[in-house]
Amino acid sequence: MKTLRSAIVLMAAILIAANAFAQGRGRIDGRIADHEGKPLAGVQITAQKVGAEERAEAKSNEKGEFSLQKLSAGEWRLDFQYPGLEVPPATTEVVANKPAMMTVTMAPPDPMVEINADLKRAGAMMQSGDTAGARAIYENLYTKYPQPFQFPYAIATTYAAEKNYDKALEYAKIAAEKDPASVDVKMLTAEIHMEAGRREEAQAILESIDLKEVQDPLLFINAGIVLINNQKSEEAVRLFDRLIERFPTENSLYYYRGRAHLVGQNLPEAKADLEKFISLAPAAREAEDAKRVLAEIDKALSGKKDGGLL
Repeated sequence: MKTLRSAIVLMAAILIAANAFAQGRGRIDGRIADHEGKPLAGVQITAQKVGAEERAEAKSNEKGEFSLQKLSAGEWRLDFQYPGLEVPPATTEVVANKPAMMTVTMAPPDPMVEINADLKRAGAMMQSGDTAGARAIYENLYTKYPQPFQFPYAIATTYAAEKNYDKALEYAKIAAEKDPASVDVKMLTAEIHMEAGRREEAQAILESIDLKEVQDPLLFINAGIVLINNQKSEEAVRLFDRLIERFPTENSLYYYRGRAHLVGQNLPEAKADLEKFISLAPAAREAEDAKRVLAEIDKALSGKKDGGLL
């Protein structure tokens, strides 16, 4: 009998100790819903105590409720997993004998995170010359997101880089159909035509663009150079007039307008533009040529033309 009484006392002591141990621990209770407020059942919850190896797991019920029990006091990090939805990890403080309450809302992933990561990879490939690899990424994005013009636009740039101008124009046309007002698409289409030697098509597109919407004059400068080379002085001068008005600090425009005047034998105007160019950009690569042309203009204007540049 003494042995039985001892065993009973020992068991009671163990139960008392276990109960005290349980009472000295905490818990996390919560509810999980989707972005529309509907409870989510079957969400996998994994809790990890910060700075320790202690872990706990649970799943939400049909009401979206979950409970993580018998947690030691301290800071805990919770991760939530559910197909097609996500939420950033959450941390909460567990206090002994006092449940921590959480409300969690899970939503579909932000597509821009994936898109931006893919665009960054594709951009790096383009810079390294892997246009086919970049195009594969753009095509995948275009399949997933067929509405924006940016993806067929990007595909067009890969074909243009490979000098496959017909395919480039095919995708540029798709981009234009999706956003007819896009200046970027118009500029790209004009550049493709110009690279392909279709100067008149390129010129017609450029003339339709409001320069107020243009940020970089390079393509228009190239179009002006084509006009100069084709001896179309008046058209070139008109173009550079517009460009100077839009980009007054782009010094090279005075050089090219001077060259355009030179083609039309408007020597005083050519002289004024070239002198202004040299005064604004004396170290520019075109400066030496401008000085050489000015010397020929001065000879011509003084009646000493010797069969030089003019």
